[in-house]
Amino acid sequence: MAQVKRHIAAPPDRVFEILADGWTYAAWVVGTAHIRAVDPHWPAAGSRIHHAVGPWPLIIRDSTTLSEVTPGRRLLMRARMWPIGEGDVEFVIEPAPGGIGSEVTMTETVVNGPWRLLGPVTDSLLHARNVATLDRLAALAEHRTAAE
Repeated sequence: MAQVKRHIAAPPDRVFEILADGWTYAAWVVGTAHIRAVDPHWPAAGSRIHHAVGPWPLIIRDSTTLSEVTPGRRLLMRARMWPIGEGDVEFVIEPAPGGIGSEVTMTETVVNGPWRLLGPVTDSLLHARNVATLDRLAALAEHRTAAE
């Protein structure tokens, strides 16, 4: 399991707004090459983002399915990258202490596939990737206007 926590200088509803827009994922999820499609009812439970992951020409086309959602607060999804594997990714957004900004926790657990066999190595790689992912999410939440 890889868990990363980060303060974001934007209110929780602004952070959730970005998570709720499946078309933004390639802008902030490290490793996502592009978004191929987003189910129209995203972010409802059972909806999917269809993505391409990795560098060309080794692109993997797969999808991420939203398992659970608590609007404004939490998303739990199953991200697939077969044949490499799949994992559960959870985002929890809380108001920051003192009411300025948000505290975002991202937890990723590999549940199937070859990456699961690498245990601590995979966790270390995911931790580094997810630090960069939350940095990108923060940049969008803190600097992008609602119209963008």
